[in-house]
Amino acid sequence: MWLMKTRDIIIVGPTASGKSGFADGLARRINGVIINCDSVQIYRGIENISASPFAGHIDEINTEMLDGIPYKLFSVRDLSVQQSVCDYLELARTAYADAKKAGRTAIFVGGTGYYANALLNGISSMPDIGADARNRARELVAHDIIAARKMLPVEFTATDPQRVARALEVFLETGHHITEFQHAERTGAVLPADTIKILITPDADTLRSRIAARIPEMIDGGAIDEARTIIKNNWNPMRAIGAVQLVDYLNGKISRDDAISNWITKTNQYAKRQRTWFRGQFFADITINHVPTDDDIEKIIRNI
Repeated sequence: MWLMKTRDIIIVGPTASGKSGFADGLARRINGVIINCDSVQIYRGIENISASPFAGHIDEINTEMLDGIPYKLFSVRDLSVQQSVCDYLELARTAYADAKKAGRTAIFVGGTGYYANALLNGISSMPDIGADARNRARELVAHDIIAARKMLPVEFTATDPQRVARALEVFLETGHHITEFQHAERTGAVLPADTIKILITPDADTLRSRIAARIPEMIDGGAIDEARTIIKNNWNPMRAIGAVQLVDYLNGKISRDDAISNWITKTNQYAKRQRTWFRGQFFADITINHVPTDDDIEKIIRNI
């Protein structure tokens, strides 16, 4: 028998924190539909590199189901597509409406803070960007991301190439920094104010151990074949940590061991940034400071 809940849920946390398994277990108890809130897992063709729930379940992607649970917005974008927050919100709004029509609890899950923030608070209006500014920004970031970041204000703290390029293209197009637009009135939130916000944030040592253990598993699962496909199609490997390192390995720039080591290092750095952002910017109703277990699912169900 389904345990029906009316309040929606968003689950966030750093990579390798156990949030995906937790969300799946919770969805099975409360008639949930899992909706992706991760800017990398939204791309198809890198399911192993992105640690998608569909890694090892490629045949199920088109059904959007895993063992009877609906999974939405995973592997829906081609790697050749530049995905913006506005694009994501359009997809998320439709997936959310579909969940409501089906009488299911919407469970958003992911590690992308600015997606989570947009779902809950909306976004500020951004200017249209021409092809010249967009291409120039990407060239500058690809050539020297450190120099590119120096063109941006100190309050812009993001370091991943996609967000740096986005901020730079706004500046090149308008002469104004993206932070000025971000401070304007926000509109377009998808989730209601009573959404239950859950943060899963194990300690740094636990995350480092889990990251070191799972990256070799991702390689064994098919990540190198995914990198070969990226090269074959001339896609941008900078969409995902791991893709860059594997592409460099396949192109003979680094050894396999160095690719793995660099991937682990970059992922640990990313997890640290995620933990910092969520602690300071995500005001959770419930915080789980360890890798979640079935007991945590039971506690959540008793308290929501």
